[in-house]
Amino acid sequence: MRDECLICGAELVYLEKPEEMVCALCGKNEMSRARCAQGHFVCDKCHCAGLDGILGACLAHKSADPIEILDALMAEASCHMHGPEHHVLIGVALAAAYKNAGGQVDLPAALSEIHSRGSQVPGGVCGFWGACGAGIGAGIFMSVITGANPLSEKEWGLSNLTTAGALERIGKIGGPRCCKRNCYTAALSAADMVREHLGVEMTCKTPVCSRFSENNQCLGAKCPYFPK
Repeated sequence: MRDECLICGAELVYLEKPEEMVCALCGKNEMSRARCAQGHFVCDKCHCAGLDGILGACLAHKSADPIEILDALMAEASCHMHGPEHHVLIGVALAAAYKNAGGQVDLPAALSEIHSRGSQVPGGVCGFWGACGAGIGAGIFMSVITGANPLSEKEWGLSNLTTAGALERIGKIGGPRCCKRNCYTAALSAADMVREHLGVEMTCKTPVCSRFSENNQCLGAKCPYFPK
């Protein structure tokens, strides 16, 4: 099991109340509920270092399958087993697949905007806010490609329905969190929304997890993506 604390590999500890901590990588002071059992804290910005390179890789993908693109992005060295980088990955994978499936979107501009918005969703929101960042990221994707804003009508509704549909599927599987499982689930749900409401068919293969051995909290056979 290699992916818990990025500094020492120790188990993560979630606190009842936020405490002021110092990032072990950049030295920044920040309030957080999460640290490792040895006291190390890594801020979200440091945890997501390397996302710019992942976004560049999105432009090279020609697949119309967001699951295939997600798998490729998750294989990058800068993507950890868990972490807030997944709040961005889900949206950019969907945007690239949408473009490759014939969707009309300025992909470089969409990727940049999804990155900007998704990076504002903190780590741990799945448990602390009751809204997994993968589900929120799916809604961000829909908002960006439809040009939604707080005064939109149809676009506003579609963005919220996309988030709601993804969160419902994620919630029905249950916890504890798995960023890979939640991204797969959100991608499948969002692809259904795009087909139904925008008429663009993204081809989704059935996800099969290859990283369960890296996840200390893996659900095993209870996860729909666990190898048969």
